[in-house]
Amino acid sequence: MTTEAFFKCDETIPERAIHIAVKGPGGCQRSDGSDCFIASNIATTPGDMTERGCTYAGCRGVVGGPVKDVIQLTHGPIGCAFFSWGYRPHLADSDFHMKYTFVTDMDETNIVFGGEKRLLKCIIEAAQEFPDAKGVFIYNTCSTALIGDDGKDVAKEAAKIIGKPVVFFDCEGFRGVSQSAGHHVGNETIFKELVGSVEPEGDFSRAINIVGDYNIKNDMRTFEPLFEALGLRILTRFTGNVSVDEIKIMHKASLNVVHCARSATYIADMMKSKYGTPYIDVTLFGIKAMSKALRDTAAFFGLEQRAEEVIEQELAKIMPKIEYYRQRLQGKKIFIYQGAPRAWHWIELLRELGMETIAAATTFGHKDDYEKIFNRIQEGAVIVDNPNVPEIEEILKVRRPDLFISGNKEKYVAYKLGVPFVNGHTYDTGPYAGFSGMLNFARDIDKALHSPVWELLKAQGRPVPGTSVAH
Repeated sequence: MTTEAFFKCDETIPERAIHIAVKGPGGCQRSDGSDCFIASNIATTPGDMTERGCTYAGCRGVVGGPVKDVIQLTHGPIGCAFFSWGYRPHLADSDFHMKYTFVTDMDETNIVFGGEKRLLKCIIEAAQEFPDAKGVFIYNTCSTALIGDDGKDVAKEAAKIIGKPVVFFDCEGFRGVSQSAGHHVGNETIFKELVGSVEPEGDFSRAINIVGDYNIKNDMRTFEPLFEALGLRILTRFTGNVSVDEIKIMHKASLNVVHCARSATYIADMMKSKYGTPYIDVTLFGIKAMSKALRDTAAFFGLEQRAEEVIEQELAKIMPKIEYYRQRLQGKKIFIYQGAPRAWHWIELLRELGMETIAAATTFGHKDDYEKIFNRIQEGAVIVDNPNVPEIEEILKVRRPDLFISGNKEKYVAYKLGVPFVNGHTYDTGPYAGFSGMLNFARDIDKALHSPVWELLKAQGRPVPGTSVAH
């Protein structure tokens, strides 16, 4: 590893060195010769102000939260519930899951004397107030786990009383090193409690599940019609715009199409093991990746010719506009910081638009995520696992990218430093998936880069995108 990979801001926490690297001529190589030198998916160093979320956030906010017709009940203090409420715009044809939040609101007395009775009362009360809900999802938190509440037993008792599924998630925040552990808990619990609980009749020979998409700003509307145009039936979405009844029958699909490898491969593996359901890994961002996803899915069903027809029709709609944006974006330098897969999903997409990624980071990426980043990113780029704000600032100041793509928390850091920003986490506009979504992405990047505000800053003598500043 070269000394260029170390940040000045990390002089007091040298433990961060193993999480930072610069891609050299040898690609993903440790200084000791092993295959990958990015340390990932390990506990955050004490004193490092991490950007990570907790296991509860990964389970409640990512995997379970998008299910549209269940009561989403947090068993814990009000703060945990409020933090997770409506943060991710996983849209659906019903807004019940985003309109309301439910919490047992544990206080000091409940912590001392236990919260099981309170939990049962809350489940029954919520089910009575919202009789149309198809079930209850209960998310455990740190405080209720530490006092030893038996939420699973309460869930079983409550299910008998209300006559609907009551699913308890062991997702207390301290369980894992990041929100990634919450993805695992969410997948495993939903699989064990719901998948296969109903055996419907019918022909499922051309049915697929879209796995690992959460319908952020209606991403699904950009690609679901394309799979349907192949002649396929989308049986279940996991978990964007999905109902409990659809989850129960997702084992009947002939193929799982897995979009987010980091949050949902778990359930695809479990379905393959128990039901023999094959799956393919796809990327639904960008022209090349979306085209490959359609071709690979079509090949499984022998629909190759139809895939080519669909791709040709879609490209005819967007390519003139894509060419327009490519000319305006050519040569721009990008810093991507996302949860995990989007960091490597988007390197090729940006390259299709004429841009190069000079820095990439993830919050909770695993070894395979960083291997994919290294395989895609250009030589000389910096790669960071679980960055903190001072590291992000140093990248923005020293490497001076033309654009920063990240999430809500990082937006204002970029603006304060005079760097254009696009929200790649929850999207300010979107959707960004599929062919039409790529056009939206290009539009938003173009708007960010060519905003008149940068000319105003230049006139004031302040730093502007693409210029170096003293560090």
